[in-house]
Amino acid sequence: MDLKFLRENKEKAKEMLKRRGENVDVEKILELDEKRRALIKKRDELRHQRREVSQFFNKYKDKLDKEEIDKKREEAKELSKKVKEVEEELSLIEKEMKDLLLYLPNKIHFSVKDEEIIIKEEGEIPKFDFKPFSHWEIGEALGLLDLEKSAKIAGSRFILFKALGALLERALINFCLDYHRKYHNYIEISPPYLNKEECFLSAGQLPKLKDEMYYIPTDGLYLIPTAEVPLVNLHANEILKEDELPKYYMAYTACFRREAGSYGREVRGIIRVHQFDKVELVKYTLPEDSYFELEKMVEEVCAILRILKLPYRVKQLSARDMAFQSAKTYDIDVYACGIGEWLEVSSISNCEDFQAKRNNTRVRRKNGDLEYCHILNGSGLAFPRLFIAIVENYQQKDGSILIPEALRPYLDNLEKIESKSK
Repeated sequence: MDLKFLRENKEKAKEMLKRRGENVDVEKILELDEKRRALIKKRDELRHQRREVSQFFNKYKDKLDKEEIDKKREEAKELSKKVKEVEEELSLIEKEMKDLLLYLPNKIHFSVKDEEIIIKEEGEIPKFDFKPFSHWEIGEALGLLDLEKSAKIAGSRFILFKALGALLERALINFCLDYHRKYHNYIEISPPYLNKEECFLSAGQLPKLKDEMYYIPTDGLYLIPTAEVPLVNLHANEILKEDELPKYYMAYTACFRREAGSYGREVRGIIRVHQFDKVELVKYTLPEDSYFELEKMVEEVCAILRILKLPYRVKQLSARDMAFQSAKTYDIDVYACGIGEWLEVSSISNCEDFQAKRNNTRVRRKNGDLEYCHILNGSGLAFPRLFIAIVENYQQKDGSILIPEALRPYLDNLEKIESKSK
């Protein structure tokens, strides 16, 4: 939803902003754009007049008397002053416009509705002949979590995995990385956790989510809320070749979020925390292939949940619930029996050319044409909630936890966690 789109589709842009629940003054942007274009025209005319005066002076200065020379010099000086004044006014307007344009979200894909749609639900929700415990109860009983120590170290809403709990978390990370690398050909990246401001601007995290970020003013760097930020900037200001696409990248990172608006049950246990682990998937595609790749990414993530035998559902988000940079988003939830809730473990989005336009990532077609590529991102997966689903759904009557078969090779072939780990 850039300036060109606003000029050509003013009412459509307003409708999309309303559907998203975003408050951006389209009329103000277009008014500033009119002033900007008028000032550019005025500046160019003044520059042309100054050039004509200079050319006339250089051509006839030997034939002019002192009074005429002084007059031409004064005329040139006055024109230079006017050019500078117009340029200063233009600079202020362009800055104001840029600030407003940064709050314009992506366009909405035609298939996105104004209500959430459940696309599918798969897997059986386990039934117990006993009252299932929550993950924080199981974690404490088996020595997998120590939330008192994490609070002592960092304050509330941080996680301290312990002993077999830490090993289970690491098993999930390695399993997901190995699976996406072996079966879906993702290239693994290990990126910096601190990124420059421009990376967040191009990813669409800034300026809108600034209050949710952890910022280090001394260095001018932000802690990443997701590996999406570094991954979508891997090819900033580059031109890719058509036959290079699609490109698949993945990264395991810690993620840092203030989560300032969370409350109630969301902050109990490890459902919503300030730091968590995640494997992020990012695809660079040709525009015509991006929605095929979106559906493919959804299936890639669902396959892991089927392997882990966890009940899950796929939702298509409403326009209002989508991320700022997304044109279409699917969320994938798993069911956790202990707390009796569906928990989001993945959000998968097609951002189309939104991020590519912001960081100037283009593709050169075989015929020589240049255009912006499409960029997609998705969680593959987010681990605290996956951890919750596993310990709650695989709990046994005797207080032990069965380990999903796919994870056992990562846990020294352990089949069950049945006593407090030390």
